[in-house]
Amino acid sequence: MRAVDEVVEKQAPARPGPPVRRRLPADLWAPLSYAVLAVLVLVQLWRDPNGRVLASNDDDHGIFLFMLAHAERVVFDGANPFFTDRLNVPDGVNMMANTSLLALGLPLAPVTHFLGGGVTAALILTLGLAGTAYAWYWVLSRHLVTSRLAAWIGGLWCGFCPAMISHANGHLNFVSQYVLPFIVWQALRLREPGRARRGGVILGLLITVQVFINEESLLFTALALGVFVLAYAAMAPQQARRDARHLLAGLGVAAGVSAVLLAYPLWHQFFGKGHYHGQPFAPDQYATDLASIVGFARQSLAGNAELTRRMSVSGTEDNTFFGPVGFVLIVASVVVLWRSVAARAAAVAAFVLLIASLGPTLKVFGHDTGIPMPFRLVSHVPIIDLVSVTRFAIVPATIAGVLLALATDRARGFGARGRRLWQVGLVLALVPLFPKPLPIVGGEPLPLFLTQGTYKPYVAGDRTLVTVPLPDVTTGRTGQRWATLLNFDYPTPRGYFMGPADPPADDTGSWSAPPRFTSELLWRVREYGLRPKLTDADRERIKADLVFWRAGVVVLVPGGRNPGPLFDTLTSALGPSQLVGGVRIWDVRYLPVPPKE
Repeated sequence: MRAVDEVVEKQAPARPGPPVRRRLPADLWAPLSYAVLAVLVLVQLWRDPNGRVLASNDDDHGIFLFMLAHAERVVFDGANPFFTDRLNVPDGVNMMANTSLLALGLPLAPVTHFLGGGVTAALILTLGLAGTAYAWYWVLSRHLVTSRLAAWIGGLWCGFCPAMISHANGHLNFVSQYVLPFIVWQALRLREPGRARRGGVILGLLITVQVFINEESLLFTALALGVFVLAYAAMAPQQARRDARHLLAGLGVAAGVSAVLLAYPLWHQFFGKGHYHGQPFAPDQYATDLASIVGFARQSLAGNAELTRRMSVSGTEDNTFFGPVGFVLIVASVVVLWRSVAARAAAVAAFVLLIASLGPTLKVFGHDTGIPMPFRLVSHVPIIDLVSVTRFAIVPATIAGVLLALATDRARGFGARGRRLWQVGLVLALVPLFPKPLPIVGGEPLPLFLTQGTYKPYVAGDRTLVTVPLPDVTTGRTGQRWATLLNFDYPTPRGYFMGPADPPADDTGSWSAPPRFTSELLWRVREYGLRPKLTDADRERIKADLVFWRAGVVVLVPGGRNPGPLFDTLTSALGPSQLVGGVRIWDVRYLPVPPKE
């Protein structure tokens, strides 16, 4: 491990003068600079974290508020960490089959409890960006480069590249990548003699922690390391054979440790109540557009949202977007490092996963060319079919940062002209990618009916509070957000989560609960402004659904889309409403509550 660089400005003490100014050590100003940049990116959310929502993906911002509220209940109410019955009543939600974020939500539960889930979410996003950057800086500066500046550039890229900024629009799990650099380094160090037991135990513990942050990132990391090892073995077979015995022994220890710790959680994820398989969309729906490799993301300084939308289907999936100069500089880094077998193997891993991210057929600037791509051969392989294909590109985005750091460190040995050229290239590549503050929208404030606790008698006896529009993906986010900001003090039906589409007949993954008569009816009313003429049979079916949901009170969310038709439909089904605490409610405690299974 190399010594820490500390540059101290020395002045001659012969004559009195201004006080001596000491420069901050690189290991201090690096995390400080990352923290300042992270706050800048999230500054608009920090102004009112409980009252604002990230605009580019308010649905996913909301689902992570759900995860944090669940973690708060685990700590303060002793709830089951792997399952919740507070959302999607009466079926509940398999939390291991969702990105429950337990490794972060549990230690931060006091923040959620006393300050609100919005504050916890903003904190996790800020620490995720800055922490990921500093984790890579630490690994690079201690083990891979001699220049702290090169390590800082590598950390800057890995923590704040367009992919990371894009996922900061609501994906708390994907920005929290600060464990991954240590997983990578510990895995690679297993080749050293005598490290199998100690290194394997450390790696197993790190893997366990990462499972409770984001399994998808862990899968990508494992795939990248696998391709790296195969590429390295092909290019340096003799060295690979010497390292193999130590590496395999250490991986065996790591697998054993993680298997013991994760056996029950993973069983619950794949076989417990609420498990599912596959995704609710085709593999090519979220795939990387070839043109995006040299484009600019919508949140980059040089980005244009209209152009970016042609190359990316979501503000949280801009996973490449290196910019033209950035892409050239990444390629130049590979050229500069070509004599290094490890660097070439890393470049191969990046290339393979970039190709995988292109999906089953090639898309160019929004146009599907129909050209078949290798991913179509493995798109239905179990585990692989659970990921969003474009996210494979997060791996080459990260490897690009490591290669830039290594090449910048190597560039110190260039001649004066070569160094200047490299410095100019860095400026031209990085400045256009500088992140802009993430956009926000105001969230619907909690009504007095909730903040004053007026709702509590209505949900006594394990009844639910049913908000209309019903909690669901894209259409009922306010109702779910209200429940999560109150840390699920009351249970609620349906919701936005991952679960089986229609169990037991269909356990394909779905973003919402199985449809029912009332959910479909209210969706059509909200979507199209219909005022259906309900029959007595319709009213009985609505009441049957309310009984199924264990309803105690129905609450119409103010504002939104077509509130008038929704109000008329509920009045036709349930009779006159009451105005209580700023919202229209229908007291349905006269309905029976079915026994729990």
